[in-house]
Amino acid sequence: MNLRCKVNLNTLVFLLILQGATVVIFYGWYVQLRPCESGTPTRKVHVLVLSSWRSGSSFMGQVFSQHPSVFYLMEPAWHVWFTSKEPTARLLRMAVRDVMRSIFQCDFSVMDSYLPEQHNVSFLFMWSHSRALCSPPACPLTPRNQMSSEPQCFQKCDARGLQKVEEACGTYSHVVLKEVRFLELESLYPLLQDPNMDLRIIHLVRDPRAVLKSREESAKSFERDDSIVLGQRKVPAAEVQYQVMQEICRSHVRINERAVLKPPPFLKGRYKLVRYEDVARNPLKEVNDIYEFVGLGMTPQLEDWIYTVTHGNGKGSRKEAFQITSRNATNVSQAWRTMLPYSKVKRVQEVCKGAMSLLGYKTVNGEKEQKRLDIDLLVPQEPYQFSWVSTKKEHKSKR
Repeated sequence: MNLRCKVNLNTLVFLLILQGATVVIFYGWYVQLRPCESGTPTRKVHVLVLSSWRSGSSFMGQVFSQHPSVFYLMEPAWHVWFTSKEPTARLLRMAVRDVMRSIFQCDFSVMDSYLPEQHNVSFLFMWSHSRALCSPPACPLTPRNQMSSEPQCFQKCDARGLQKVEEACGTYSHVVLKEVRFLELESLYPLLQDPNMDLRIIHLVRDPRAVLKSREESAKSFERDDSIVLGQRKVPAAEVQYQVMQEICRSHVRINERAVLKPPPFLKGRYKLVRYEDVARNPLKEVNDIYEFVGLGMTPQLEDWIYTVTHGNGKGSRKEAFQITSRNATNVSQAWRTMLPYSKVKRVQEVCKGAMSLLGYKTVNGEKEQKRLDIDLLVPQEPYQFSWVSTKKEHKSKR
């Protein structure tokens, strides 16, 4: 006997819809999981650590560099400043911006203008401080989930050309550049407006008195930078450091006020001020906040590393200008109070008075007050949030 299977039309339609829905759901899961499996992000986040010399920026750079989701590069603008003849910061800012734009997009061909024709990875400024350049695919030395060793990387991870650098850059969700050679914010506007970029700015500042103390220990290494900051103008030797500090302090004021007082719409939620002293006092909390701001998560290994490098016994030296060693961060941040003569403290307070008031650093009125470590010179900051304050008066009232 022949049996014919009769299928209800409504049942058939239902099955087809169910099949289609199942395909859509599984495809959605695949899209979400694929970046995690392949290491290739769907959309990169770009982060600029914007700071000045001797302000804790090398440590902050390593906070990003050691993260397994970050491709980090230290001060690419060094190449621009040190290959130009008698330049000024103003004249070089566009060239610096263009270099950064290309690197953020993992295009290192821009470096051909600043490197010898035949070059290795080691021609990049402080390249071995980047864990990403010590890890696959750039170098097999360090697995991505492990902390890198700068001396080992320096010895084992150099390679011909920058092809592996570009390849590595393309496999991370975050590209982070640390820069000390931007003295204003406006030249970054095209990057903030670029629909292909998601730029976040970490503006790292430090007490100018501590900066002066640290700069004096490495004064020779800053001579060319100082001349560029000062626009090549002649300044008496005894005044150079103070004139440079004045320009640096003015730049911090310009950047902060531009980002907070009347920011353009494209800056909304993309600027965060960070004080080195706050990080020194409560490193895990502050770093967690910074990670959250840029869309990164903390890992147990990073927690251990951050605690170790901020709770050590090391005091640092002039040989460690770019080295991250284990130190007591709070003691380091306060060292100027016992080591810097009050005459210098008074002078830097004069040239940086406005910046110190804006950023929350109290002045001292004499050597006795300076050396009393029980007196807190840091004005507490309110929890970070983007501000649309419309006047300078209103902004200062919040401090």
